[in-house]
Amino acid sequence: MNNDVNLKQIDDRYDIVIAGGGVTGAGTFSLAVGRGLKALLVDAKDFAWGTSSRSSKMVHGGLRYLKQGKFLLTRSAVKERERLLKTYPGLVTPLEFLMPVYRGIGPSRTAMRTGLNIYSLMAGRRQHRSFDLETCCRMAQGIRREDLVAGMGFMDAQVDDARLALRLIFDACDAGGHALNYTRAAGIGRNANGAVRSVVLKDSESGKEREIRTRCVINATGPFAETLQACPRKNFHIRPLRGSHLIFPKDRYPLDRVISFAHPEDSRPIFIFPWDGCLVLGTTDVDFEGDLHQEPGITAKEIDYLMNGLDFLLPDLGLTPGDAICATTGIRPVLSRKTRHSGKSASNESREHVVWKDEGLVTVTGGKLTTFNLLAGDALKAAQPWLPRAVSSNFGLNSCRPPMDGRLASLTAGERQRLGGRYGHRVTQFSSHLADVGKAPIAATHSLWAELRHGAASEQVRHLDDLLLRRVRIGLLLPKGGLGMMDRIREVAAPGLNWDDARWETEIRDYRALWETAYAPHPQEANHDG
Repeated sequence: MNNDVNLKQIDDRYDIVIAGGGVTGAGTFSLAVGRGLKALLVDAKDFAWGTSSRSSKMVHGGLRYLKQGKFLLTRSAVKERERLLKTYPGLVTPLEFLMPVYRGIGPSRTAMRTGLNIYSLMAGRRQHRSFDLETCCRMAQGIRREDLVAGMGFMDAQVDDARLALRLIFDACDAGGHALNYTRAAGIGRNANGAVRSVVLKDSESGKEREIRTRCVINATGPFAETLQACPRKNFHIRPLRGSHLIFPKDRYPLDRVISFAHPEDSRPIFIFPWDGCLVLGTTDVDFEGDLHQEPGITAKEIDYLMNGLDFLLPDLGLTPGDAICATTGIRPVLSRKTRHSGKSASNESREHVVWKDEGLVTVTGGKLTTFNLLAGDALKAAQPWLPRAVSSNFGLNSCRPPMDGRLASLTAGERQRLGGRYGHRVTQFSSHLADVGKAPIAATHSLWAELRHGAASEQVRHLDDLLLRRVRIGLLLPKGGLGMMDRIREVAAPGLNWDDARWETEIRDYRALWETAYAPHPQEANHDG
């Protein structure tokens, strides 16, 4: 089933309109549809265009927040991690962590053991172990031995962040909701009493507008939140923080778990971990001062910071920025009392979410990828006075286990679980492309060519970067963003896109320029804002 609609086709009235197609907006949309509300989601760019496709891919309890005394935040995140592992097997997957303990850098062994004991207690089962120096060195080949005291291991999880947002959106669409990408909430209409009565929607590219009747708008636009509604708390504003990652070929270092360690310069936790056939090194945490409407790229300072950390951990590895396949940068929205140049460091800002409301306009911002459903629940709770009585539907986060189509039988059990996690009930729709395209993977990635065909045909792709950077992730995993395989990409995707030769040439040119500006693993002049 495909409920994709355009601006002309949507209805005149909705119970609720959600602005923002990142994981917070997607979770709110999913929860609203699950409660029987007539819901519309819009995003000014593509779904998951922002940080929800450029995060650290971690579904975790926030162990480091224990150090800040954020016990409730950690406890909530641990519970959400466990729920997501059960709800989305194949999409949210368990992952082991190794934390080497170095004398004089970062937390001590005793502090880490104490934190992990609390962490395990919150999860309801013991999830950590201690390793002596020799065991630690065997688990992480080439790790720095100087001042290494021991290692601590524990379990958390990871996710394909963009696919999580897309899964939430498309599951909700198939249950009766409507979602539009490249559609901006351009203005809020109010009645004589100041209550929300409508929202003006504007196609971000054509400029066409349409006014939709609604009594409730959820503003989940992340760093853009104050463009719809200024923060009512005096002297508080959104502080955009950038977090960047470098992606390397997996064959450069054998790794089957996350190595999380304290950076020698500032003792911030950074990590290197396997993801989708590659290695990811991250993350930074600094103020962003560029144009929020343009995709950010990594800066020279961030590259130096990440590589200095890696050289400390693995001094003989010899990786250089030139070995990287790709770089990603996301913008975290945190609510801050400080201006971006005064005092409080980016890493010390709270990651707890906030909600504020104004007669039917509800803004939710902040938070973590792991706790998106809690943000969604709080947003809908705040919106309750302007919503009709919800009638529970048969759809919900815990009823999204997909059926397995017989056409998937030729795949391995692991492949079937992975695809079921990524596509939900649409896995049967995806399976129809296996006969046409086959089950071959795209180069050395875990993505199948049939996924590329499915994304092009069924997942509201308007531009080539939507397909290669978010529907499938090969733009992050292949050299030069996959430009060297463009003939094959075009052959597989073309039946679902209906673009003529001129449109394909434009899309490829624009994609090349975007990749070089925002995803190439070297800094561009325009990105020196960090």
